Amino acid sequence: MIAEIGAAYLCGMCGIETTTIDNSAAYIKGWLSKLKSDNKFLIMACSKAQHAVDHINQTQFESVEAEAADSEKESETVFEF
Repeated sequence: MIAEIGAAYLCGMCGIETTTIDNSAAYIKGWLSKLKSDNKFLIMACSKAQHAVDHINQTQFESVEAEAADSEKESETVFEF
């Protein structure tokens, strides 16, 4: 459930339209009994999914920042003859 919610978050953030909505609905349907029996389950799953998405985004952000810093260092290199 966490992965399914996280995937939905990421698709939304990237502007990817879900073409697999029927598969997602069928998957979530399998969780209905747990969702009905545990009022906190959905909130917990959403929270953990958000945490995973934040980690993915932070990792990507740090990677882009590192590449930009490396590129900047390369352009500042002074060659002495």
